[in-house]
Amino acid sequence: MKILRIIARINIGGPTRNAVLLSEGFRDTVLVCGEVAETEGDMMYLAMEKGIKPVIVKELGRELSWRDDWTAFWKIYNIIREVKPDIIHTHTAKAGALGRLAGMFYRLLRFARNDAPVCHCEAVGRSNLVLIHTFHGHVFSGYFGKIKTVFFIWVERFLGLFTDRIITVSENLKKELVEKYRIAPGKKFSVIELGFELDELFKLPQRENNEIVNIGIVGRLVPIKNHKMLFLAVRNLKAKIIVIGNGEMRAELEDYAGELGIQDRVEFRGWVRDLKAIYEGLDIVALTSLNEGTPVSLIEAMAAGRPVVTASVGGVADIVEDGKSGYLVESGNAEEFGRKLMDLIRDPEKRKNFGEYGRIIVKNRFSKERLIKATEKLYNNLLLWP
Repeated sequence: MKILRIIARINIGGPTRNAVLLSEGFRDTVLVCGEVAETEGDMMYLAMEKGIKPVIVKELGRELSWRDDWTAFWKIYNIIREVKPDIIHTHTAKAGALGRLAGMFYRLLRFARNDAPVCHCEAVGRSNLVLIHTFHGHVFSGYFGKIKTVFFIWVERFLGLFTDRIITVSENLKKELVEKYRIAPGKKFSVIELGFELDELFKLPQRENNEIVNIGIVGRLVPIKNHKMLFLAVRNLKAKIIVIGNGEMRAELEDYAGELGIQDRVEFRGWVRDLKAIYEGLDIVALTSLNEGTPVSLIEAMAAGRPVVTASVGGVADIVEDGKSGYLVESGNAEEFGRKLMDLIRDPEKRKNFGEYGRIIVKNRFSKERLIKATEKLYNNLLLWP
C-alpha cells in the first residue's frame, strides 16, 4: 500500500511522534508537513533520525490564512496527483481539513472523468482512495470563541461525511466526538492509542528522597495548557517547579511567577530534546490543561516511574488511574490540585508506589510495535472493502 501522510507541522508533541513512527513503520509513505513556528519546538531531527525526509508545504502552518490555506490546498492536491496513494491519512485539525478536501476533490475529478483505477490496491479489489483522519485531541473547547468553535464543528461534520475512517487516540475522546459534538456516527470511528519509544525511560531509577521535591510540567507555553493554575496550586508548597517547553506565554508566565512571589522556585528550561534528561530530575509530573487528547507527558512520566497529578480532561482518565498511578483533579480547581500535590510531597513511599504502578500500565500498552500493528490491521481492512 502507498500512503500519503499529512500533518500541519513537525513540532514537539504526540501527533508528530505518532506521524513519524507510522511513517517509519510503513516504508512506502510520503510525509507532508508545514513549517514550525519560531515559538515552537522543532522535531524535524526525529524524522531525519528515522530516515524520513518530509515534503514541506510552507503554507501549511499553524495560523489560519485564506490565501496560504488556498495555496496549501492546491499544493497538496498536486502531491496527491503525483503520488497516487492508496491511503491519505491526516493528523491535526488544519492538515486534516486541507488534506481531506484535496483528497475529496481528487476522488471527485476521477469519478467525473471516469478514470481507470490507478491505486496500488487494485489487486485486492479496491479502486478508490481511502481517507483517514486522526483526532489527537480537538479544538472545540478552550481554543476559540463560540462562533469560530461552531464553525469548526460544522466543518468537521461535513468532512466526516466523506472520511472513510476517523481514528481517536482514546475512548473518552471518541465518546466526546460522537456524543457531544456529533462529528460522525460511532461506526465510523476506531480507537488506536498512541505508541512511543520509551525504553530509556523504563530504565530510570526512582528518585532519592530529597528535602525539596521537584514538580515538572512539560508542554507548550500557551493558554490551553493553563500553567497559571499550577503556579497558584504550589504557591504555598515547599517544592520547586520545573517548566519544560516554550511558547508565546513565556514572558507572561515569568511575570506571573513574580507576582505570586514564587519566581525563585520556578525554573524555565525551554525545550529539552533528551527525554531522560527531562524526567530523571523530577519527583512528580503535573498537567493542568483545559483540553487534551492523550497527553504524551503523562505517558512519559509513567514510563519513567513518576507519579502524576493532572486535570481530568479529554483522554486523561483513559491512562491515569486515580489513586493508583496519580491523582485526577477537576479542571481549574487549583486548591484541590495543591492538596493532591501536597499529599505526594509528604509521602515518598506513595510517590514510589504510584510510579511503579504507572510504569507497569504503560509498558505493554503504549509501545511502537502495538501502534504499527493496529494501524496496519485497520489499513488492510479498509483497503479490502468492496
